[in-house]
Amino acid sequence: MNRRAVEVSVVLPAYNEEATIRSTVETTVAALAGFLPRDGFEVIVAEDGCDDRTPEIADELAADDERVRHFHSDERLGRGGALERAFEAAEGETLVYFDTDLATDMRHLEELVESVRSGEYDVATGSRWIDGREADRPAKRGVPSKGFNFLVRRFLSSSLRDHQCGFKAFDRDALFALLDDVEDDHWFWDTEVLVRAQRAGYRIKEFPVEWTPKGDTKVDLVRDVFGMGSQILRTWWQVAVSPRIDRRVTVVTGTLLTVVAIALMTQYLDPSTVLSHVAAADRGLVALSAVIYLLSWPLRGARYRDILTELGYTERIGFLTGAIFISQTGNLVFPARAGDAVRAYVVKARRSIPYPTGFASLAVERVFDLLTITALAGSVLIGLVVTGEAGTLQSAVLGTDSESGRLAVAVAAGVGGAAIAAVALIVATARSDRNLVREGVSRLSSDSYARYVSGVIEQFAGDVQTVASDSRSFARVGITSLLIWGLDVVTAIVVLAAFDGVSLALPTLVAVGFFAVSVGNLAKVLPLSPGGVGLYEGAFTVLVVGLTPIGWSVAVGAAIVDHAVKNAVTVVGGLASMIALNVSLTTAVEESAEARESPTADTE
Repeated sequence: MNRRAVEVSVVLPAYNEEATIRSTVETTVAALAGFLPRDGFEVIVAEDGCDDRTPEIADELAADDERVRHFHSDERLGRGGALERAFEAAEGETLVYFDTDLATDMRHLEELVESVRSGEYDVATGSRWIDGREADRPAKRGVPSKGFNFLVRRFLSSSLRDHQCGFKAFDRDALFALLDDVEDDHWFWDTEVLVRAQRAGYRIKEFPVEWTPKGDTKVDLVRDVFGMGSQILRTWWQVAVSPRIDRRVTVVTGTLLTVVAIALMTQYLDPSTVLSHVAAADRGLVALSAVIYLLSWPLRGARYRDILTELGYTERIGFLTGAIFISQTGNLVFPARAGDAVRAYVVKARRSIPYPTGFASLAVERVFDLLTITALAGSVLIGLVVTGEAGTLQSAVLGTDSESGRLAVAVAAGVGGAAIAAVALIVATARSDRNLVREGVSRLSSDSYARYVSGVIEQFAGDVQTVASDSRSFARVGITSLLIWGLDVVTAIVVLAAFDGVSLALPTLVAVGFFAVSVGNLAKVLPLSPGGVGLYEGAFTVLVVGLTPIGWSVAVGAAIVDHAVKNAVTVVGGLASMIALNVSLTTAVEESAEARESPTADTE
């Protein structure tokens, strides 16, 4: 067969179809032969990690007819993944797929193929939900399908009625122009293709088909409905929200949120009262808090040195501390945490450390920060229960030694224990040659969404493994991370103690200080204001008021002073470092942004 003569490639995604695959292929070949030249088409069985006789039968069919091809995968790729793999190897300019159960009547096949093959449309899809269709859908399929299609139309501005009908055709060039942006590799794949095709302006034909359900669906109405729901939100963010977020939008949004927060605050608080509390704070303790926070910076430099050493580069702590000062100052000046990548620019410009190494070291540091916060959170909660101090915190929250209070703290301790277990799993995977994360997830599900989740965790584990290969280095980075965050918490505790009316037992003060600081810093992750101003104070205040008898005015004042002390130390250190290293912050932000966006950034 002359493959160059192939005009139409039909892909049949198959998973454990030993009972039907032979008849499906034979029916498909006969239907195509009814309106296409004998050598004008091919049928590809995209076998997706089957554990029955489907592979053997597909091999037999391919051996008997040169128009039939079989692509085997040892592991499940997901429906979308199997389709993409087959389409990439297909010969035709018109690419078609339909479900192997042949639920859609094959008399519609010619209309499907010719709609695209003729050049009139770029995409064609059958529909079970438009006038003229004949579809017998049981409620357990029909209701979720209608709900799903409604959400796609509502959130993703699609004009189509049925996105999931397994009966579609694509122009080859149009499809491959879209696939670079398509992220899903399972049941949401074709929906994402259709949504992106509409936004790209491609011509799409949706036509009614006769459709009859056959056998049990492979869609899990719990697993896949929730999974596809998350994909709707992910695609909505990518196509509708993210393109509109630029520096101007983040600045305006952050400013408005801060203004609104202040306006609301004045409805419940007297600003003069807050200012009076700030003015009355013990200045000696506030100055002490600044010194304590300053002590954490050489530790940051030491940690960064250890990470870079494992990546093959040795630098002095003083230089690296300065680079971090400049980076963090960038985060205070620019929105969307644009300063994070500045460090990569500084070490590249001043020490010729390649951008990929700079970005990788930043990722490793962020992972250790996350692991440290998680471990400390669990440890604090469990420690309160073990030492019998849980009642102190409980009384502070509820004002009474109630049974419900003990239950609430116990549940929180359980969550903390689970968090520590998750950290232990990630660290164990990083230290082991075995893929413990994927092994554990695979026992629960072999679905591609489960693999996606495990992939995210594996990314964390891979970053940790960068330093975990050396036990001493791993220990140094871990201990240094604990000290850095410990000093951050101590700074907040000293600031709280500087305010009149704050008289808490030490265990409670430590617990509250940790939670207020950790949640406040997590809030700053949202790229809505430079340095997280407003976000940190809001989260800090809510935690202090919620966990202690401290009033709103004192909590707000303490949050403002705590954040101001830390930002002041950062800015002073950043300015001094910029002078010492002769670095322009604006240039650093611009250069680092270009390097991050370009996959061909200098690696020498």
